Amino acid sequence: MEGKKHFMKKVEFLENPEKRGGILPEELLDMLPIQQTDTFLDLGAGTGYLTIPAAKRVKGSVFALDIDDQMLALIHSKAKKEHLTNIQTINSRIEDISLPSHSIDFSIASLVLHEIEPLSESLQQIKRVLKSGGYFVCVEFEKKDSPAPHHPRISSTMMEEKIRNTGLEVIERYPKEEIYIIVAQKP
Repeated sequence: MEGKKHFMKKVEFLENPEKRGGILPEELLDMLPIQQTDTFLDLGAGTGYLTIPAAKRVKGSVFALDIDDQMLALIHSKAKKEHLTNIQTINSRIEDISLPSHSIDFSIASLVLHEIEPLSESLQQIKRVLKSGGYFVCVEFEKKDSPAPHHPRISSTMMEEKIRNTGLEVIERYPKEEIYIIVAQKP
């Protein structure tokens, strides 16, 4: 019972738009040049906050990658309730994405990369699975002068540098008050 209570609190926290800088999933997806045939990879998919809206926009496959089986089961349940048949869940770490190279049009990592070490390996995996011309969208918390010690942050400048060092081309930056969005493309 206590485990279920903890899980539900985690779900409530992860689905709170205020935690995400007030940006709703639809607003984020509206910023992107999405085609109906595109394939999506939601990295650290959590509750399906982005997975479900992405699956409603495209006819291509939407992959929800997470290391938490409970979250993946929740996404599966939501997809079933919404009659979405294009979502596939993957239990995997970002640094070891079990998808073929050059298979994804859009890869989105929303508020998860600050937890990944080493980040460079994960970014290489993201680049590997992207098709030529594919997009990587990074949504992260901006690093402040006095960050909470229990919640790591990566500055937008540092993240942009790491993305460029991977060989992706940064094409858009959307600085917000608490978060930033970087859109990069694979040449």
